[in-house]
Amino acid sequence: MAEFSIRDMKYDDIDEVLLVDQVSFSSPWSREIYEKEMNENKFAYYFVIEESNRVIGYAGLWIVKDDAQITNIAILPRYRGYKIGEKLFGFSVQFAIQKGASRLSLEVRESNIIAQQLYRKFGLVPGGVRKGYYPDNNEDALVMWVNLN
Repeated sequence: MAEFSIRDMKYDDIDEVLLVDQVSFSSPWSREIYEKEMNENKFAYYFVIEESNRVIGYAGLWIVKDDAQITNIAILPRYRGYKIGEKLFGFSVQFAIQKGASRLSLEVRESNIIAQQLYRKFGLVPGGVRKGYYPDNNEDALVMWVNLN
């Protein structure tokens, strides 16, 4: 595989991020949500991972005081299985630490065992369940978290 680079998401990246969302999630975010995140949410940070100047994945997180939360992370399907998501997730965790976060959490579908395995590599453990969290099929979300310090 080629070289990959991670950088801050720019407004011009939204179209490519929307494509990643559409093939990754049954309830993808809208352009308006990303615009609001980038323009109005002072706690939001978004990154893209690229190959040959093409967005192949992205990650978002919110950092409020010393709490970080992954809002979403996705990689184009044809790039999965090459540890690209692991690289992007690791970058996001390190960014949160550099910003002073002492805890990190996220929600993941209970059926998404592959993602849960990735998060466990970074020390995240289950901390609870959000019943009916996903509106497309009412699936529960597993809340996972880790102390970063």
